[in-house]
Amino acid sequence: MSDINPGAGTGSNESTNGKLSPALKKELKNIFLYIIIGLCIMFAIFFAVMCIFPEIKENTEFEYWKIALGGICGGGVAFLNFLLMGLTVQKVAADDNKERARSRMKMSYTYRYLMQIAWIVIAILVPCFNYIAAIIPLLFPSFGIKIASIIFKKN
Repeated sequence: MSDINPGAGTGSNESTNGKLSPALKKELKNIFLYIIIGLCIMFAIFFAVMCIFPEIKENTEFEYWKIALGGICGGGVAFLNFLLMGLTVQKVAADDNKERARSRMKMSYTYRYLMQIAWIVIAILVPCFNYIAAIIPLLFPSFGIKIASIIFKKN
């Protein structure tokens, strides 16, 4: 792990005092951009489908404000998930104890997974959200990373 983080275990590392590393800040900006682009595409698709099939508008689940609220909150949960993962990776990289680092990573994964499951349940049960628009943004960071790696592939 010291290859990843030369200051690991020295106490001088930024990750040990709660600051975001420059690399994490850059990735968070990218993830935010992927989520915004994904939300714009998703909202455009919802709008197009509702224009093509106007009978969908009769369903109160497909009110514009419910779609927007679900999408924005879902995007927020997706961003929070990535932020928490990044903070955990920083802490793990700074930890010399491999077993503690492994345990911390597993615990983080479990809590972040439960957070997403809780959001999905809330999105389905609470009537102010369109659950489809609330769940789809959870996929945007992963899709964005994959698409960016294809587009910006380094030779």
